[in-house]
Amino acid sequence: MTFPDDFPITRRWPPKHPDRLQLYSFPTPNGVKASIMLEETGLPYEVHKITLSDADVKSPEFLSLNPNNKIPAIIDPNGPGGQPLALFESGAILIYLAEKTGQFLPADPAGRYHAIQWLMFQMGGVGPMFGQLGFFYKFAGSDIEDPRPRERYINEARRLLGVVETALEGQDWIAGDYSIADIALAPWLRALDFYEGREVVGWADHPRTVAYLDRFLDRPAVQRGLTIPPRD
Repeated sequence: MTFPDDFPITRRWPPKHPDRLQLYSFPTPNGVKASIMLEETGLPYEVHKITLSDADVKSPEFLSLNPNNKIPAIIDPNGPGGQPLALFESGAILIYLAEKTGQFLPADPAGRYHAIQWLMFQMGGVGPMFGQLGFFYKFAGSDIEDPRPRERYINEARRLLGVVETALEGQDWIAGDYSIADIALAPWLRALDFYEGREVVGWADHPRTVAYLDRFLDRPAVQRGLTIPPRD
């Protein structure tokens, strides 16, 4: 395949810099994982704002890149073997960028899998459960009279915070050194504020986690990545 000619998404979102990695995203907790990682690594990239409207994420052009109609997604024109690589799923993107740059993923196998396990903890646990908490506590699900869905996700979010709190004992970052596990996890911890759910899950009762998120948000690359692409 050649870039951009063989990628239908470029017909709607044409690259101005086709030699750079192309990021298709929006600043949600999942979307900013990719932009933070790119800012941390220093890789040159070009961003395209893909809103969460059906007109964007369910368009034929975007579906040609991610048939699951979710952001973020990337195209690296300089992928493995010098060939373009299209990739979706934020966890896969983080692993790919870490391996491409040799950054934020330990080189030794044991350390590598330790970091990946915490990445998967976020992907399979924190992200889905916190997202459901937001839906049932703040958004449309809050109108449901049955309290059980809200209680379920409040309790599960509180339990997951306890896991994080325990894991952070004696260390600054979730897997030891700063890694893609932190880039995946911390934006979802930050989302509790957006969901207005900090009090109900006992955020203040997890001081190590509170300090952890503050450390993460103090990083300049994180501060830049959280606003990419701009919402407006």
